[in-house]
Amino acid sequence: MSNIDSKIPEGPLAEKWSRHKAAIRVVSPANKRKLDIIVVGTGLAGASAAASLGELGYNVKAFCYQDSPRRAHSIAAQGGINAAKNYQNDNDSVYRLFYDTIKGGDYRSREANVHRLAEVSPNIIDQCVAQGVPFAREYGGNLANRSFGGVLVSRTFYARGQTGQQLLLGAYSALNRQIDAGSVEIFARHEMLDVVVIDGKARGIVARDLTNGEVKRFGAHAVVLATGGYGNVFFLSTNAMGCNGSAAWQAYKRGAYFSNPCYVQIHPTCIPVHGSQQSKLTLMSESLRNDGRVWVPKKKEDAERYAKAKSVQTISKMRTATSTWSAVIRHTVTWFPAMLHRVQPKNVVMPVSV
Repeated sequence: MSNIDSKIPEGPLAEKWSRHKAAIRVVSPANKRKLDIIVVGTGLAGASAAASLGELGYNVKAFCYQDSPRRAHSIAAQGGINAAKNYQNDNDSVYRLFYDTIKGGDYRSREANVHRLAEVSPNIIDQCVAQGVPFAREYGGNLANRSFGGVLVSRTFYARGQTGQQLLLGAYSALNRQIDAGSVEIFARHEMLDVVVIDGKARGIVARDLTNGEVKRFGAHAVVLATGGYGNVFFLSTNAMGCNGSAAWQAYKRGAYFSNPCYVQIHPTCIPVHGSQQSKLTLMSESLRNDGRVWVPKKKEDAERYAKAKSVQTISKMRTATSTWSAVIRHTVTWFPAMLHRVQPKNVVMPVSV
């Protein structure tokens, strides 16, 4: 029977990763140049990881199946990024961000890892600013915050409705800097076909060059999979069509553990499907639902028409098209009541899917 080891360090919750970081062995700059690392995926996670590893002195090979890292689906993120900087002086802290994240994850997340996320969140904002991400600012020049995602305080850093795009451009710029320096080599239009495993450790990948179909193998001392989500394994999704989980499946076939595939993000503000040929759902801008805002048609008769006719008709069609009471139905029943609000009530929480 397999032994599942999460590799979480020992010690008190708030000190686990700090102690681990202080106790681990370091790699000298001279030895870093001898180590090769493969990064699969060049979205926010992959591009920033490749750029950071390259800046540290490692030899990095970055792979993406798009024409350019700028085509990553991270560009679709809109809402913002949370960090415990307490710029609003509303008594925010690492623990409060940790608590909100644990609660938002239905108390199923690994607490030590979430606490580490909360610890490094201020540094992530600093890194983004250093990379040139144009976060929104107050009149005096300080970074602005807004309340987002049902958190206790205002801690969300954002760039209008284009946070994902601006973050991706910042990571892309940092990646290009390392490519120019020679520490990172980019392989665009390459799709990972398999993971090379030697003695239980990932030591490389097999990839196909999508321009000519040639299959190549690449070796490394470590492999980082930053390949995004798998939303398109479901009937309808707001993800790009390339988010099909193929890389996660390749890793799973090689012995990686994969659990809880049902734990995916569901957007409560999706416009329902309007035809049998529609391949994915349409996500309304998250800037429309920030701080309890609701989206309504400009004309009252349009709201009445949608509420009285389209809601019942669409729900009936969805129930027939899918075998289960899926996210599509939940999007529908949360979207139409929101359309009927003529004003924005104070301190009213938007309906969300569960």
